[in-house]
Amino acid sequence: MHEPAAPRTSADDPLAGVAALPGVAEAVDAARRACEELRWHEAYRRRWREVRAEAGLRSARGSAALDGARVPLDVVRALAVGEGPDSRGTAAPGPAPQAAAEPAAGARSAPDVAVAAGALRVAAEVERLMPELGARGAAALPPFGQLAARLHAAAGRGWVADDDLGRLRTTQVPLDLRGLGAAPSGADVAGRLDLLNRVLRETRAPALVVAAVVHGEVLALRPFVAGNGLVARALSRLVLTSRGLDPTGSLVPEQAWSAAPNPYLSAAAGFATGTPDGLAGWVAFCARGAVDGAREARTVADAVLAGRLTPDG
Repeated sequence: MHEPAAPRTSADDPLAGVAALPGVAEAVDAARRACEELRWHEAYRRRWREVRAEAGLRSARGSAALDGARVPLDVVRALAVGEGPDSRGTAAPGPAPQAAAEPAAGARSAPDVAVAAGALRVAAEVERLMPELGARGAAALPPFGQLAARLHAAAGRGWVADDDLGRLRTTQVPLDLRGLGAAPSGADVAGRLDLLNRVLRETRAPALVVAAVVHGEVLALRPFVAGNGLVARALSRLVLTSRGLDPTGSLVPEQAWSAAPNPYLSAAAGFATGTPDGLAGWVAFCARGAVDGAREARTVADAVLAGRLTPDG
């Protein structure tokens, strides 16, 4: 499954205005070329499941780091196979990745490990929804609000209050992403998520644009009390694969983003303003992330092909 080169959007497409902003078409083309080149790597002929699973580990580690939970890859890998500190019962990543371990009671005193375990569970949920490499047609996904709630329930288990798992905030103020300015009130969140769901159903904009808008809007809305970043990045990853830009499902933009989180937050804050410059800047930033993510995916594919994955990467 491949995304057509720079598909056009009609004037009544809800994301036509974003796709037409200065620099967006060039950014989309750069991301598309990087993903097309990645697809031809030898590892994707027979071992794409291994590459996708390993990329999911690195994506989870990077996403957790962006939320301040910096855990070494060897610890993340141990969590994924149920051997990590204070973890229990999980399946190793592989052809059909399963949910990552829920931290046992002792892990609740180790917030970074708990968040990393949540990021792994989200990665596993996303990978279950991804189409197989070579599948024809677009993937059928649950309604957006249901999907976001499902991912949040996976992300927050063990470190977000049980009553808040998968539930949109109402009177609460979100506890994360405070650098993005004031979050919309809880009363506005449900309506804006419904609008985003309609946009996803109706738009024919390039997958990169759609993923960037979903990613940025969830960051801006902060629909849950915490864990919004994990959910936003997981949704973006799923959109890129289900809409055909990254059929391998192995981009790892979080690697570069977590190495320099300030530009990530600055670009997300620009999107939250809703200005043309802020929107275009965020889409271009996400496109650069796709290019960097393809480079990291190639590193993973090389290692899988050579049989030299190590606990620390």
